[in-house]
Amino acid sequence: MLKLFDKRALPARSRDLKKMALFADLSRREIRVVDGFMHERRYLAGEVVFDEGEQGEAFYIVLQGEVLILRQGQLDQPLATLGSGSFFGELALLDDAPRSAQARAGSQCTLLVLFRGDFLGLMQSHGLIASKIAMQLARHLASRVRSMARGDSGPL
Repeated sequence: MLKLFDKRALPARSRDLKKMALFADLSRREIRVVDGFMHERRYLAGEVVFDEGEQGEAFYIVLQGEVLILRQGQLDQPLATLGSGSFFGELALLDDAPRSAQARAGSQCTLLVLFRGDFLGLMQSHGLIASKIAMQLARHLASRVRSMARGDSGPL
């Protein structure tokens, strides 16, 4: 029997999240929960997402478009160009340190934003989900540190 409206089917945005390694360990129900904490924001090409030195308050996922990661005084030489499925600003979920670089829309883009307060709310209401995400973030950061130690110049 063909079901036109499957209650278990994920909305498009949740399907995009499910494809990301960061959320690979989450069930469909858990993805829906996480998606409920996300805020969608649109940026025009050249618009600043956040500035270097600014207090980190959120983590970002690129749904569509490109984001450039830049250092002050080196705006013509991006440290990284991040496309659909990439994420950045994850340290803001873990500490209160200022941003180490600027994020700027390289093209018109759509980002999902998870604010630190929302992540803390997720931890309180759905601790297992938040711990799965935190573990994936830790793996990602560990991989980045290992790459830097080897002298690899991959994306942030």
